[in-house]
Amino acid sequence: MLRCVRPSLRRALLSSASTHHGRAQTPNPSHSPPQVLSQWRRHAYVASSSAPPHPPPPSPPPPPPRTPSRSDGGGPSVTSLNPAEVAKFAAIAEAWWDSNGPFKPLHLMNPTRLSFIRSTLCRHFRKDPHSSKPFEGLKVIDVGCGGGILSEPLARMGAKVTAIDAVDKNIKIASIHAASDPTTASIEYCCTTAEELVKEKRLFDAVISVEVIEHVANPLEFCKSLSALTVPNGATVISTINRSMRAYATAIVAAEYILRWLPKGTHEWSKLVTPEELALMLQKASVSVEEMAGFVYNPLTGEWSLSDDISVNYIAFGVKKSETPSKDGTEARLS
Repeated sequence: MLRCVRPSLRRALLSSASTHHGRAQTPNPSHSPPQVLSQWRRHAYVASSSAPPHPPPPSPPPPPPRTPSRSDGGGPSVTSLNPAEVAKFAAIAEAWWDSNGPFKPLHLMNPTRLSFIRSTLCRHFRKDPHSSKPFEGLKVIDVGCGGGILSEPLARMGAKVTAIDAVDKNIKIASIHAASDPTTASIEYCCTTAEELVKEKRLFDAVISVEVIEHVANPLEFCKSLSALTVPNGATVISTINRSMRAYATAIVAAEYILRWLPKGTHEWSKLVTPEELALMLQKASVSVEEMAGFVYNPLTGEWSLSDDISVNYIAFGVKKSETPSKDGTEARLS
């Protein structure tokens, strides 16, 4: 089910980016070379996003605006912190461990996310995926950990976990919950940002950030911070929501306005990131995307599963480019 994004595809994506005012732009489907788009769809499974953009919810949300690519960073800011998003999640922090509350979709998706993370990290670090503690010996950071719903199972799988979040209430709730179990009490929770840890020169074998990049102010700088926290040849895992019309119909209109799974306004369509944009941003941050998979929800079973379809929810695994000495003794970066 999980396949590699071939180097030739990554080169095609990068070469298809046009230069505008000195910054590389993500290819627009209406202007990109057909062979580039067909390659991405064939190898990274971009599915059709032709769902009606405006199904009639009880309280219709605003239509999705036409926005430029987010691969240029999304603005002049050099920090990824978005105060409005921090306040938004602080208001519902107490509900993190309520499996029927506003974070119910994340609780339901968690086993599937962990399945992808376990598979890719074990393969990359040559660990036994059947072991009860497959991540033993790995230093892992969960960036934007929320209440710790991903941090705790990572710790139970043997990882030495550091978990950070910009919302102080999230960290307090996560710490209290983790303290009740000896296997998770060792998690290092900190109310800080990735940028601050970069200044402290912290490094980790694997850097994981799930459902966060769509809430930051500057996604490119965020990717650069994640890369800076990753050891050479280490792993980076990011999951998010595609900026497609199908995602607008399902993840925003249906999830927030019809089914009321999430508070209205949880996601802004203009801030969502396409797979192409994510791959380009990570490439600029010296991280090479190797695998990508989608998450699909089955309303009959109420469960999520990994899929070839990345038109809505998707997850990417990348490897930080390593530094090796060149023939003249200087340090050279290799892709």
